[in-house]
Amino acid sequence: MLNLIMNPKQSTRVLSLICILTISQFQVTGTLAGDAQKPNPSIQPGPSGKDVNPFIGTGGVVYLCGNNFPGATVPFGMVRLSPVTVSLVGGRASNSSGYYYSDPYLLGFSHTRLAGTGATDGGNFLVIPCTAETAKSQHRGLKRAYSHDLERAFPGYYGVALPGLGITAELTSTCRVGVHRYTFAAQQVPHILINVTSALGKGYSKSGEVRIIPETHEIEGSVRTFGTFSKRYGGLKTHFVARFNRPFHSFATRSGEVETPGQANAAGDDIGVNVGFQPGDASRVVEVKVGISYVSIANARANLEHEAGQANFDQVLPQAVALWEEKLSRIQIFGGTERQRVIFRTALYHSLQMPTTFQDVNGEYLGFDGKVHIAAGFNYYTDMSLWDTFRTVHPLFNLIARREQRDMLVSLVTMAEHGGYLPRWPSGGGYTGSMFGSPADIVIAESYLKGIRDFDAESAYRFMKKTALGPVPAGAPFSGRVGVEHYLKHEYCPADLMKKSVASTIEYSYADQSIARLAEALGHRDDALLFQKHGRFYKNLWNPQTQFFQPRDSQKKFLTEFQPELLTYLDISGRFTHGYVEGSAWQWRWGVPSDGAELVSLFKSREFFVQELEQFFTRSPAGAGVTPNGFYWQGNQPDLYAAYLFNFAQRPDLTQKWVRWILETKYGDRENGLDGNDDGGTLSAWYVLSSLGIFPTAGTDRYEITGPLWTRAEIQLQDKKLVIVADNSAPNHPYIQRVWLNDKLLDRHWIQHAEIAAGGTLRFEMGPEPAK
Repeated sequence: MLNLIMNPKQSTRVLSLICILTISQFQVTGTLAGDAQKPNPSIQPGPSGKDVNPFIGTGGVVYLCGNNFPGATVPFGMVRLSPVTVSLVGGRASNSSGYYYSDPYLLGFSHTRLAGTGATDGGNFLVIPCTAETAKSQHRGLKRAYSHDLERAFPGYYGVALPGLGITAELTSTCRVGVHRYTFAAQQVPHILINVTSALGKGYSKSGEVRIIPETHEIEGSVRTFGTFSKRYGGLKTHFVARFNRPFHSFATRSGEVETPGQANAAGDDIGVNVGFQPGDASRVVEVKVGISYVSIANARANLEHEAGQANFDQVLPQAVALWEEKLSRIQIFGGTERQRVIFRTALYHSLQMPTTFQDVNGEYLGFDGKVHIAAGFNYYTDMSLWDTFRTVHPLFNLIARREQRDMLVSLVTMAEHGGYLPRWPSGGGYTGSMFGSPADIVIAESYLKGIRDFDAESAYRFMKKTALGPVPAGAPFSGRVGVEHYLKHEYCPADLMKKSVASTIEYSYADQSIARLAEALGHRDDALLFQKHGRFYKNLWNPQTQFFQPRDSQKKFLTEFQPELLTYLDISGRFTHGYVEGSAWQWRWGVPSDGAELVSLFKSREFFVQELEQFFTRSPAGAGVTPNGFYWQGNQPDLYAAYLFNFAQRPDLTQKWVRWILETKYGDRENGLDGNDDGGTLSAWYVLSSLGIFPTAGTDRYEITGPLWTRAEIQLQDKKLVIVADNSAPNHPYIQRVWLNDKLLDRHWIQHAEIAAGGTLRFEMGPEPAK
């Protein structure tokens, strides 16, 4: 789902784009003019990587695009090296990651971007392969047609042949170095352009500096980029060193439209370089390695030297493949269809792309105080889409990436120490203010409850209380819980005193429930009681007459202008939906997953709850990437847990039914295979967890049980293994008959983390009908 709160003008633009892209969807296919061949690298993907389709979530209706990218990266890499495309309706890609499957033209290949979000950032150092004949007209991008028939991608690799130009482009990467290989047609004069001040989308870069060093075949430089998020804290300065495998036959720098041959330096807001190479049959390949850093040019060079050094493309690629194989093999699956395996493997792949490694090989990183620090004993991460990822991604990491998750917790606490507050959507070197609430509380509390404790939990807890118990001072870099003073005074967020009143009340209560659990675990009993009370404030917005969470003013009066099926995106004036965020009242009705039993009790009867929740699903259209609606929408964060609420109403059969329906109809194996923005892997991680049959309740140590998609799955829990077996599994057997944990028959539809932390076997008996 779009991870930004839009104003009416933005909503109008979005709706216009929906109309344009719905009426005219196309893709470039078929072989274009020329004799280029589809890339066929000598290194192939591993056993797990071969089932990954990096193009999933790169296309479809623009508003519902997953905003993923097909380029080369490694798990949690600083570099995300990927093609940049251009749409017909503007000079930029329709996908915030820079690549949109239906775009007809390709610009070049840039090194930084966010993964799957609604925010457009990065796009640094666009590399443009070209020839002597075309170089002067393409210094901001090729803008050449390309064909999906001539593309290939797998984890750690992307390649495309560019007919007409006679160039084949291939990409791979290390954590901090993008590695390019360009193969030119015989007798061509190869040129490589670098747009030093490039940026994605409506972003821009300023204060660029570049220097060509012919003696070492290098180019170095820096730029400050202002994207959706980075502009909110003054821009993000990025440094690079590019090292080529061949000497320069010619070189020039560009400032604006003026290119100066033989000049090695340039500075300004619109600069680039042009380096040419000696032609010849024996010299058709140009390789360039680009190291980046957010600290200094010296660190960019050190990153390049440490991670790529003297290695060539064919030596770096297998390392990238191996890194992905290690991560992807942490979950092994057996059974299922080829389509299901592709969706699963790709979902796991997308779940492991963010957060972003932000420290250099010497440990230095740019802190939230604008100063350079050294990460001692941990890897420093940024780019955490916490309002989304707390629901699925971080719970997945608590299972299969516990070391990385621990470092992410340390990073969050470190950000608070440098900036004063736990962040909500940290990106690059600062707070972004995106979304609302305090989801870091939920992430940290859950990890602690699940046994990740080698971080400063007491400091984290103090920062949680700081945000939960009072407003943030004016001028602070972080907005905190907006309106928290009203929330604490009235025990809900009053609609006449603040916007987003219903959504904020629900999100603040959710976080307070998590804080209460952490306080209890840390021994702060009085605090635990206080936050347990706060965690129930959401009940004060339940209208027993309408049976919805509804805006209420400071005089305790429910507002009467109420259309529960209306999406916020379609209510341009906000007249009916000002109390909600990115969704309808129907969707926010189920937004209390960590208090499921209490939520059920609010309805006039358990049977009515089940009836209404069933209607929520039956009125939702099947298929991924369909028109947004006010009922179940897989791309909408507040209702991601909704199908599991049937368990709390003693109808686990309906959890099993609707989870299987979502797995089968809301995900696909093509470019339009997601039902909205992936948001740092949020939708992808939902598929991974749900298909395994255990789904975490974020902020707790509990997992809901549903029917696995696989006949067998093996989950690596550090040095332990959890085996999940589904006996009598079949496509038409979605219902659990019985389930055993370590040979003990369970009489419940949930398990606790402690029950599986040491590994073991969770065995299901499946059947075609609900169990009696």
